[in-house]
Amino acid sequence: MHILRAAFAIVLGVMPVQAAAIKTGTIDAFEARPPIHALAGTMTAPLGLTPSEVRAAYHLPASGGSGTVAIISAFHHPSLESDLSAFGAEFMLPGCTQADGCLEIHRMASGTKENAGWALESALDTEWAHAIAPSAKLLVVEAGSAKGGDLMKAVDYARGRPDVVAVSMSWGGDEFSGETKLDGHFRAANSSPNRPMAFFASSGDDGAGASWPAVSLNVVAVGGTTLDISKKPVSERAWAGSGGGVSAYESEPPYQRGYSIPRSTGKRAIPDVAYAADPDHGFSVYHAKRWYVVGGTSAGAPQWAAIEALGRSVTPERLYADKAGPAPGDYFRDIKSGSNGACAYYCEARARYDYVTGLGSPVTYRF
Repeated sequence: MHILRAAFAIVLGVMPVQAAAIKTGTIDAFEARPPIHALAGTMTAPLGLTPSEVRAAYHLPASGGSGTVAIISAFHHPSLESDLSAFGAEFMLPGCTQADGCLEIHRMASGTKENAGWALESALDTEWAHAIAPSAKLLVVEAGSAKGGDLMKAVDYARGRPDVVAVSMSWGGDEFSGETKLDGHFRAANSSPNRPMAFFASSGDDGAGASWPAVSLNVVAVGGTTLDISKKPVSERAWAGSGGGVSAYESEPPYQRGYSIPRSTGKRAIPDVAYAADPDHGFSVYHAKRWYVVGGTSAGAPQWAAIEALGRSVTPERLYADKAGPAPGDYFRDIKSGSNGACAYYCEARARYDYVTGLGSPVTYRF
């Protein structure tokens, strides 16, 4: 039984599938929700996917990573460091603490309240970014609230840091007409070819429908799959909760236009890529002295950010170029089965690109 569930509110209408836009056209009324699902916790031992299982499924190395992965969250998580330490000890990962300089927790406002749902999200993001890129540093930026303005201040802090190579945003919400004015926030401050920075956002957990900030032209939108490691080879299909669709406001970016995504109607399509998300095959997460099995597209954003820290080569342009190239199977597992709703074409997984799993899930960290 799902005992904790926070996800996007999606309204289905005429095709293409789009989320309901909020009434105001600015960021001021935006409030994010983390797309996360947790199964009942246990005091004894982890019951979900382990780092070694996930690395094997996605052909990722057991070590490596450079630079800093920034995790944008909301509210304060007082046990974050101890949660990460317990997780790392269980799976024999390198230590990562504030004392050794691996972990940094930056609070955007003093006296920030705690929030149980966001605390579990922070634990998931931090533990699994560390699991995938254990040599990378972690910067957890705690926004003062889940309101759009506070989260954008946290994003701006991360993108202004010269050590940050990837930014993970495991949250989102309904689109709004002023979102296109914020696209510039999802680039490194004073960006240059010598200072790349990649941004990743969850596509949502309530099935078909586009959401922000995943639809930004400068963000890699991460959808969800059901990963079954019991089968050989590994089996992966579209997860029913994976968010996806066509933006109401963002124009189709050049990297998608050149790829010729069917039925995008000249607008930004999401997701770009996918990752395991089904809570019934979820990730082991330690939080507040308990083990949980956690799923949702919020699990994919920090792990794709960690993949960027491993290979330093993930950009939207490269992702689409790799899939369009002569050997797409060297980069992606193309998800060809499953759906996320009853909206026909826009809800069905298929070869090449689909609005549920995008280009597919990774089978490398070199793009």
